[in-house]
Amino acid sequence: MTIQTHLAAMILFGFLYIPNALAAPGTATVTEHVDSLVRQQWQDYEVKPSRPATDGEWIRRVYLDVLGRIPSVSEYKAFTRNNKPDKKSQLIDALLYDDRHTTEFARNWSTIWTNLLIGRGGGTERNSLINREGMRKYLRDAFARNQSYDQMVVNLLTAEGTNKPGLANFNGATNFLSMKLADDATQATADTSRIFLGKQVQCTQCHDHPFNDWKQNQFWELNSFFRQTVSLRRYDDAMEMVSYVELANQDFAGEGNTPDEAEVYFEVRDATMKAAYPVFIDGQELENKSGRLEEVNRRIELAKMVVESEEMPHAIVNRMWAHFFSQGFTTPVDDMGPHNPPTHPELLDFLAQQFTTESYDLRQLMKWILNSEAYSLSSRMSKENSIDDPSKGERPLFSHYYVRQMRAEELFDSLITATAADRLEDKSKYEKTRRDWLQQFVIAFGDDEGSESSTFNGTITQALVLFNGDLTKTALSDKPNSLLHRVSNSSVSFDEKVNHLFVSALSRNATKKEKQAAKQLVRWRGGKTMEGLQDLWWAVLNSNEFILNH
Repeated sequence: MTIQTHLAAMILFGFLYIPNALAAPGTATVTEHVDSLVRQQWQDYEVKPSRPATDGEWIRRVYLDVLGRIPSVSEYKAFTRNNKPDKKSQLIDALLYDDRHTTEFARNWSTIWTNLLIGRGGGTERNSLINREGMRKYLRDAFARNQSYDQMVVNLLTAEGTNKPGLANFNGATNFLSMKLADDATQATADTSRIFLGKQVQCTQCHDHPFNDWKQNQFWELNSFFRQTVSLRRYDDAMEMVSYVELANQDFAGEGNTPDEAEVYFEVRDATMKAAYPVFIDGQELENKSGRLEEVNRRIELAKMVVESEEMPHAIVNRMWAHFFSQGFTTPVDDMGPHNPPTHPELLDFLAQQFTTESYDLRQLMKWILNSEAYSLSSRMSKENSIDDPSKGERPLFSHYYVRQMRAEELFDSLITATAADRLEDKSKYEKTRRDWLQQFVIAFGDDEGSESSTFNGTITQALVLFNGDLTKTALSDKPNSLLHRVSNSSVSFDEKVNHLFVSALSRNATKKEKQAAKQLVRWRGGKTMEGLQDLWWAVLNSNEFILNH
C-alpha cells in the first residue's frame, strides 16, 4: 500500500466529521440541581445549549471517559437498538457498577491516577525510586473495590513499606512519595498541595506567591509534616542499580537539633533564617511539635487535616468535572483560590458538599456528572452559544461538549477495540506493546515540577508515528481473522461493509458521500475490494474524528 493512495484516501475523506470546537432518587435529585445551576448561567449569559448528542456521539464519549476506550460494534448496536427512555442512565450504571466492566474501569482510572501521582515517565528511569507497577497495583485494587477517596488520600500520604510487588511488606501506595523526599521533601510538599488541595505552592519555597495569598512560611510549615519520612534505597548488587525502595518513618531531631520542637529553617529574601513548625494551610497547628515518632506521627496528622479540610472535596470535584468536560471550574484545575475564582461557585460548593455527604464515593460523583444535561449535549456549537469557547479564553458555560484529543492511552486501547483485536493473546506481550507505543508520545519538559505531555498536538512526528506505525499496519492487515479480512469476505453489501468500519471506529454509519468515496477508492484499486477497504480504513483511523473525543 503506497503513501499516495493513503493521501488520496485522506483527501476523499476530508469531509469526515470534525466538530467545530477543539438511577436512584438521590442521584436524580442531585443531578436535577446540577442541571438547574448550569442552566442559570446559560440564562445569565443569554446562551442556548446545543442540541443533544446523538446516541453514537454520546456512547462513544461515555466509554472513552469511563473505560478509556471507544465502544465495540456490539456495544454500540446494543445501545442504539435500546428504545427505553432511561437507557443512558442504565448504561452509566453498568459502566460504573457492573462486574463485567470492573477490570477495565479499574485499569483506566489507575492509569489516569498513576500519571497524575507519579507522571507518565515515573518509574521508567534507570535507578528510579518509583516502581510503576507497584503504584498501578495499589490504584487498580482501590478503584476495583471503590475505595472511598478520603481513604485513598490517607493511604497515599501515610504509606509505609516496600514499593515493589512480591516483596515482604509491599505497599504500592508508597510510590507516591518514594521519589519526592529529596531536597528536604519540597516535591512531596508541592504535589500534596497541588493534587489533593488544588493549590499550587511550589514557587513559595523561595518567596511569597506573587499572585495569591500563599506565603513562604506556609510552604515550610506544610513541608514540616514530611520530615520524619525517608526513602531507603535497596540495591541489586549484581545489576548495580536500585532494586526497590522502602518508605519508612524515623525520628526527626529538627534542623536545630531540638527534637522537642523539631523545627525546619528557611531563608527569607533579606537572607535571615526563620523557623517553621507543622501548621496546616488553614492555620491549624500540631499541639505536639515533637519530632519523636512515639509522641506524634506528623504524616498521619497531616492526612487527617487534609481529608477534614474544605479544600479536598472542592479540589477533587473540580478535577473530576474537568475530566468529563475537558474544562474545570478553574483553569488550571489545580490552582484554586481567591486569585482564581471558580466559574460556577455554587455548583462547585454543592457537589463538594454532596460528595462529602456520600462518604467521598468517587463513582457516585461520576454518576451525578455523567447523568447531567450538560454532559449529554452535542459538541457542535451554534450561533446561540458561540461565546462559550474556552479555547479562546472565554469562561466555560458548558452549553455544549468541549472537544478534546484522546489521551495516548485512550488512543491505543481504542485502536485495539476498533480493529477487534480485543487484546493480544499474551498479556505480557500486550502490556509491553502498549508501553512501548505510549513512550513515543511522552515529552518531558524538565522543569521544576517534572511536567510531561502526551497529547496528540498535530506535529508531523506524531502524525507519522500514527499513520505508519506498527499498530496501524497491524490494523490494516488482510490476514485471515483480521477485521478487514472478515469484513471484506462477508456476504453483506458493500455499503454495509463500509458502515461496519465506520461504526467500529467512529460509532456511526457512513454518510452517502462517504460511501461514494469508498467506492471510488475501490475503482482506483482496479476493483479490488480488500485494497479499497484498506485505504478507507487507513483514512478513518487517521481522521480527526477518530482521534478526538467529541
